[in-house]
Amino acid sequence: MSSAQENREDGVPPDRGIEEVDGGDSAGSTSGRQESETCLGTNEIKSRAVVKYSAAPPPTTYALLQEKTDLKLPPANWLRESPQLGPAGSTVLGSSSKSKPFSSFGMAYDFIDSIGDDVDVVSDSENIKKLLKIPYSKSHVSMAVHRVGRTLLLDELDIQELFMRSSQTGDWTWLKEFYQRLIDQKWQRKKKSKEHWYQKAILSKFLYYSINGDGAAEPVPDSDNPEERDDECGAEEFGPSWPATFTNTASDSEESAAHKEESAPLDSKYALGQVASKEQNLATLFNEGENSQGLRNDFVRNILWTFEDIHMLVGSNMPIFGGGRYPAVSLRLRDNNKPINILTGIDYWLDNLMCNVPELVMCFHVNGIVQKYEMIKTEDIPDLENSTFSTRVVKDIAQNILSFLKSNCTKEGHTYWLFKASGSDIVKLYDLTTLCEEAAEEKCQNPFTLPVAVLLYKVASNMMLKKIQNRKHYGTIRTLLLNCVKLLDQDRHPQIIASAHYMLAELFQLDEPPEEGVGGDSLPAGGSEDSYSDDEEDPEDLPEDSDENGCCGTTSDPQDDSKAVAIIKSVGELSVPEKYKSTHQIRPIYAFPVSQDKEERCRHVLSYVLKGLKAVDGSIKKESDLPAADPNTPIPLKYEDGSKDVEKGMALLLDRGRPSLTHQAGPFQEDLKHPTRSGMIPGSWQHRMKQQLFFKASKAYYVLSDAATNLRKYGRALRYIKLALQCHDAYCSVSSVLHPRVLMFHSQCLSLCGDIQLMLAQNASNRAAYLEEYSYQTKEDQELLHSLHRESSCQDQSGLSDCPPAFNMATDLATDPEYQLFVSSKCYEAAHELLTSRAVKEHGPEQLAQVLKRLGNIRNEIGVFYMNQAAAMQTEKEVKKAVSVAEQEMWKKSFSCFEKGMKDFEAIKDSTNTSLLLCNTGRLMRICAQAHCAVSDDQSRGEFSPEEALYYNKAIDYYLRAMRSLATRENHPAVWDSVNWELSTTYFTLATLLQDYAPLSRKAQEQIEREVTEAMLKSLKYCDLQTESARQPLYQYRAATIHHRLASMYHSCFRNQVGDEHLRKQHRSLAELHYTKAARLFVSLKDAPCELLRTLLERVAFVEFTMAGQSSSGAKLKTLTGALDILMETHHAFLLVRKELLEEQTARDSQESPETPDSGADSPTSLGLNRKEVMQLIGVFEPSFSFLMLQLVKLMTGMKRKPSNKDEDLLKTYKNVYSKLLRAEKTAPLLSRVDLFLDLLQQLIQQTGSGDHGASS
Repeated sequence: MSSAQENREDGVPPDRGIEEVDGGDSAGSTSGRQESETCLGTNEIKSRAVVKYSAAPPPTTYALLQEKTDLKLPPANWLRESPQLGPAGSTVLGSSSKSKPFSSFGMAYDFIDSIGDDVDVVSDSENIKKLLKIPYSKSHVSMAVHRVGRTLLLDELDIQELFMRSSQTGDWTWLKEFYQRLIDQKWQRKKKSKEHWYQKAILSKFLYYSINGDGAAEPVPDSDNPEERDDECGAEEFGPSWPATFTNTASDSEESAAHKEESAPLDSKYALGQVASKEQNLATLFNEGENSQGLRNDFVRNILWTFEDIHMLVGSNMPIFGGGRYPAVSLRLRDNNKPINILTGIDYWLDNLMCNVPELVMCFHVNGIVQKYEMIKTEDIPDLENSTFSTRVVKDIAQNILSFLKSNCTKEGHTYWLFKASGSDIVKLYDLTTLCEEAAEEKCQNPFTLPVAVLLYKVASNMMLKKIQNRKHYGTIRTLLLNCVKLLDQDRHPQIIASAHYMLAELFQLDEPPEEGVGGDSLPAGGSEDSYSDDEEDPEDLPEDSDENGCCGTTSDPQDDSKAVAIIKSVGELSVPEKYKSTHQIRPIYAFPVSQDKEERCRHVLSYVLKGLKAVDGSIKKESDLPAADPNTPIPLKYEDGSKDVEKGMALLLDRGRPSLTHQAGPFQEDLKHPTRSGMIPGSWQHRMKQQLFFKASKAYYVLSDAATNLRKYGRALRYIKLALQCHDAYCSVSSVLHPRVLMFHSQCLSLCGDIQLMLAQNASNRAAYLEEYSYQTKEDQELLHSLHRESSCQDQSGLSDCPPAFNMATDLATDPEYQLFVSSKCYEAAHELLTSRAVKEHGPEQLAQVLKRLGNIRNEIGVFYMNQAAAMQTEKEVKKAVSVAEQEMWKKSFSCFEKGMKDFEAIKDSTNTSLLLCNTGRLMRICAQAHCAVSDDQSRGEFSPEEALYYNKAIDYYLRAMRSLATRENHPAVWDSVNWELSTTYFTLATLLQDYAPLSRKAQEQIEREVTEAMLKSLKYCDLQTESARQPLYQYRAATIHHRLASMYHSCFRNQVGDEHLRKQHRSLAELHYTKAARLFVSLKDAPCELLRTLLERVAFVEFTMAGQSSSGAKLKTLTGALDILMETHHAFLLVRKELLEEQTARDSQESPETPDSGADSPTSLGLNRKEVMQLIGVFEPSFSFLMLQLVKLMTGMKRKPSNKDEDLLKTYKNVYSKLLRAEKTAPLLSRVDLFLDLLQQLIQQTGSGDHGASS
C-alpha cells in the first residue's frame, strides 16, 4: 500500500490541469491507478478509492511537535500558501476560497464521461459525511439535489447565506417566504461562537506547525478577535459564496477559459466539432454573458469512491502526510478533555476511506498545549471508546438515502431541496422548481438553472460524440437535451438552445434504417420525456399510509407535507436495512421515438432545425436591413421557360459550389470580411451554427425527396428537392470554402433532381396530380424558407434582389417533356462537373460512376425522344416527299445525344448500356433509311435507293458494334438477344426490300440476287432457333420465311435461266432445299397454315414446271407422283385451318351475336386466320389438285404394260377423287370446302400408304 500511495501523489503538478492517473476513462481500470479494497475486520464493508485527479504534491512526513508546544502561538509560516496543505490550511478559518454551492457541477464538468450512467453521486466529501451522519446528528441539513441520468449531484444549500442575499437583491423571496411560513417562522441569522473560531485558529496553526521545516516567517494577520472574521468571510465554515444570478466578470471567464480543457477529435461526419465538441469548454460556450458562474473544481483531489455498491465522485481537501508505518496518514487535533464522539469517529473514518488513507495520527492538546500523539488504523476507528458505531449501519444509511433520493428526484432539470431542521427527526424533500413555478416567478430566479442546463448539455454532447459506437444512448441524449432546452430562456441563452436543437436533429439517422432495440415508437406508459422513474409503479399510486418507501407518511404539519415531494418520517428509519427500495441499480429505460417512417423522422429533424434557426435569428441584432416577411405567406414558385434561361440558371446552380472549385478544399477557413446579409459576423457562433442547421435541413429534405421518388410521388419529390437545394444555397451564402463532403452532397441533390425531372417527363399523363403535390406547402416549410431568405439572396422572390432564381430553373414543374428532359440532363451535367473538380475528384469515385451512368441514361432518353419525334413526322406525312429539314434536325440531335451517352458509359466501362445505345443508334439509322425510300410519280414505292442501302448498312455496323461490346451472350442475355434480333431484322428488311423493289435500273439481276442471298443468309445466321425464349417462334417464322423467299427466288431463276444447264441444276437443287426447309419450319410453328399452304403449292408448281421438259411417260408419272406426295402434305395445313375455323365459330356462337356466321371472306378471325388469304390459296390449290389427278389418270390409263392390282386400285381412287373435285360446289361455305379437301387427301394418303408427311416432318 505504501508504494501505491506514493504513485498516487508523485509527480502531480501544482497547477489545476486534470490528470487521470492511468490515462483512461474507466473507473474500473487498475492500470497505474491507486485502488484498494479495504475489508474492515468482521464488518466486511467494501470500499475502494480511485484518485481521478490530484493537485497536491507527494505526501511529506509531518513534523512531530514537541510536548508542551503552545498552539495558540502562530508559527512563522502561518497562513502562507502551502502546497502540502493546499487550501485546507486557510479554509479552516474561512478566509480563502469558499466551498461554492456549485462544487458538484465543477467536478461533473471535469469528468463528464462518468456523469449520467457510471456514477451514482457527485458531491463534496463534506456533504457525503453530513448525509451519512443524519441519524446520529441533531444539526440541520440543507442540500440541493439535481439529477442527470442516473447520477445525483449534491450541493450544500446554505439557507442563511441565501436569505441574506435575498434581502439585498430580491432573489429567492418566494423561498424565504415559504421557509418562514412552513418551517421556521422566526428565522434570524445565527453567528458562530467565540469558541468556534478559537478551535479553528489552533487547528490551522497546528497544521502549519506540522509541515516539516518552517519557511521564512510572514507577518501574522493583526487580528486578535476571531469573531471579526465572521463579517469578513461569511457566516460559517465553508460558507457558500453565492454568485449573482446570470452575471459574470471578466476574471471568471478568464479563469474558466484556462481551466481543465479537454480535447476530442472532430466528428467530421456530423460536424459536431463546432457545436458539441469537448474543446468548446464552458467559457467559450458562454462567451456572450452566459457564464460558468465560477463553476470550478477547487478540490485538491477528486476521487472515484465505491462504497459497497454505490459509486461516488467526491471532492476532498483533506491534508495527507507521510510517516509512521504507512506513507499516508491523516492528521487530527483533539482536546484531551473532550472524548471522541460518534459523529467525530464517523467523520474521521469516512475521510480516511474516501482518500484511501490507512492510518490516523491523533494529536491531543489541553488548552492549546500539545500533550501526546496516538496512531489509529482506519479499520479500528469504528471501535474507539465512546465512538463505537456499526459500519454496516452506515452502509445501510448510505443505501437508504440514495434509494430515497433516486426514487423521488425523478425529473431532470428540477432543483430538489433536501432539508432537515435542527433538532428534528423529519427529513423532507421539496421540488424547488415546481415551487418557483407556483410562485409565478421567472425560472431564472433559480441560480441552479443555468449550471444544470449546461451540465445536461455537456453530458449530451459527450454522449453525442460517442453515439456512433453506442446507439443505445439515443434516448438518454434526447431526454437530456429536451430538459436542457426547457430550463433556458431563448432570449438569454440562444447558443445553447440552438446547439441542443441541432444535436436533437442529429439523433435522427436519415441515411440508414433504425436498428432494432434503439427505441420504440413512443414513450413507455406512465413515463415522460423529462423524467427517469426507476420504480415499476408510480409512487403516487401507492396508498397514503404505505410505508413502502417512507415518502407518504404524515407529520404534525399537514400543510407542510402537501408541499413536500417526499418525507422521511424519522431519521431512525435510515438505519433499517433496505427500508427504502434499492432502485438505484435499475437502469432507467429511455425511449427514443424513432419511427420506421422515413418522412416522419425527417419532419422531426426539420422541426428541430427550425427551432435552432429561430434561436440563432433571435440572437442577431441587425434586422433593420431585411425586408419584412410574413412567415404565414407562402413563397411563390415561379417558372421561366426557355432553354437559354435554363442554361443560365443551371450555370448559377453550379456556381454555388465555385468557391471550393477554385480553392483546395480543406478545413473551414472563413475569409469573409463583412457581415452576412442578416448581420451575422463571420466566424461567430451564429455563423457556424447556421451552417450546420442549413446543411442538416438540406439533408432532411433530400431524404424526403428520395423517399417520395421511391413512392412515385414525383410532384412531392420535386418540391422537397427544391427545398433541399434552397437550403444548400443558403449554406453556400454563408460559406466561402466548402468541404468536399458538402460538394458531394450537392452533387447528390442535383442527381436526384435530374432523376425526378426524368420521371416527370416519362409520366406526363399524371401531371395534374403532380402539380397538386408540388404546390402544397406546410407552415413549417414556409417558416424555414423565410429563415433561409435572411441569408440567401437567391431566395428573394419579391423582386428585391437581382439574383436570378437558379433553383426554380432546376426544380420547376414544367408541361413540356422535352424541357424536363433538358433540365434533367443539365442537373446531371452540373453534378458531373462538381465531382470532376479538383476539390472532390479523389473523394467520390463511386458517386462519379453513378452520375456518369445517369448522364448516359438521360442522353439516351433525349436521343430516343428526338428519334421518336422524327419517326412521328415520317408517319404523319400525307404524301411521300423528300426529307424535311425538321426531320434532319431531329436526327442530328438524336445522334449527338446517343454519341455523348456512349462516351459516358464507355468512361465507366459499362458495356451493357453502351451496346444498348449502339442498338438505339442502329434503330435511328433504320428510321433515316425509311425516310429516304424512293417514291415514283404515281406515289407508289420506287426502287430500293442508295441512301436506303447506306443507312441500312450503317445500322448493321452499329448493331455489330453492339455485339462486340457485349462480347458474349453470358454477359447480359437480355441485351444480347435484343441486339441479335435487331441485327437479324435489319438484314432481313434489307434483303426483302432488295428483292421486292430491286434497283434494276442501276444493278444487274445477278448482282441483286447475290446481295439478296447474302443478306438473307446473314439474317438467317442471327436467327437463334435453339434458345428457348419468347422470341423463338418469331425466329422460326423468320427463318421459314427466309427459306421460302430464297426458294421462290431460285424457283424464278430456274424458270428464267436459259443456256447454262449447270447453273439451272444448281438453282433447281437450291430451290428444292429451301422449299423443304421452309415447309418443315412452318409445320413446326403450328400457327402458320397459310404460309405452309403457299410454300407447298409453290413447290408443287415448281415440280410441275420440271415435268414440262420431260418426254417419257415413266418420267412424267414419277414427277407427278412426287408432286402428289407434296400436295398430300397440305393435309396438315388444312387441319390447322379447320381447327381455327371451328374455334371461330364456337366463339361466335358463345357471344350469341346477331351477325351472320360468315361475315365475309375478307374478315380475319379473332385468332388471326385470314379468310381472304385462305380463299385465294384454295383458289390455287383446287385447280392444281384437279390438274394432278387428271394427268395421273391419263398417264396410268395410257400405260402400255398391264397394270397391277395396286395400280388399278390407285387409278380407281384417282378417278374417284377427280370426280368429287369436279362436282364440288365453289360457293359452299369455307369450312365445308376444307372438310372436302381433307376427306379427299385422307383417301389418297390411305391408298398410297404414305403417312401424313406434314405431321411427320
